Amino acid sequence: MSDLLLKNQREPLQASFSDASNPIGLDGVEFIEYITDRPQQLGQILEMMGFKPVARHRSREVMLYRQGEMNVIVNANPADARGEVAPVISAIALRVRDARAAFAYVCERGAWAVPSSSEVMELNIPAIHGVGSSRIYFVDRYNDFSIYDVDFVPIPSVEAHPAAVAGIHFFGMLQYIGSERSFDWIEFYESLLGFTLIPDEERFGIMPKGKLLRAPAVSASQRFMWQLVEPDVLEIDMNEKLQRIGLGVPDVLAAVATLRKLGVEFVESSEVHAEARGAITKTYLGSIMFELVQSQK
Repeated sequence: MSDLLLKNQREPLQASFSDASNPIGLDGVEFIEYITDRPQQLGQILEMMGFKPVARHRSREVMLYRQGEMNVIVNANPADARGEVAPVISAIALRVRDARAAFAYVCERGAWAVPSSSEVMELNIPAIHGVGSSRIYFVDRYNDFSIYDVDFVPIPSVEAHPAAVAGIHFFGMLQYIGSERSFDWIEFYESLLGFTLIPDEERFGIMPKGKLLRAPAVSASQRFMWQLVEPDVLEIDMNEKLQRIGLGVPDVLAAVATLRKLGVEFVESSEVHAEARGAITKTYLGSIMFELVQSQK
């Protein structure tokens, strides 16, 4: 993707960009990125979920989808997609008050920096390595002047900020981890990003497995959760990866009804089914699913 450190167009480093409860100055989620060699099919699924294509990257095969305050990047650039058969969540970008300061903070505490690879006329967003081959970006251009104003070209005659369907907003991310790796990943998110482990009895939605961490936020409306799930005892797949996005909605059953009209299919079985606490979509393209969670934004 891109980056924020444009020469001569950068504000001075903020003297106080964080506090003890929010060490990187986290201010929400800017975008979540998928890589895929089937961008049209993935785009159709996103549109069923209420997202609209609003802009194209200036030089790469990358599309920006949006609804409400949520941005999703579909990256089909051959050098990035690497022939992935099924779409993969490849990155999450965190809004922070000062990207340089947040990046320096995490690197000083052991994060692995991603070398910059921006091209001519592209921004250069600082990033660290996340789980698997994923990346965690730090973005501080998200108000009047955003990263998309530089790297993307708006699609003509398309509403740049389509309203969210059924009040959908980012709620969390589910990450698959290796057996007995919970402690390692809890330490990663706590020490680097300021997340806090919540009690096992405090759970959301209908898929309560694993450990749950809460991101620091400047307001309750910017709450974001991170769920860590180890494999079952007899499970062979030990791959660590970002597995699915959690979407918050004020009324799950109303959102399910609305999304069904758009063509979305939900899992309905005796064990897992749509209810007031949450719902989960069927799996599309072999890897894409979304979880709805009751959440007042």
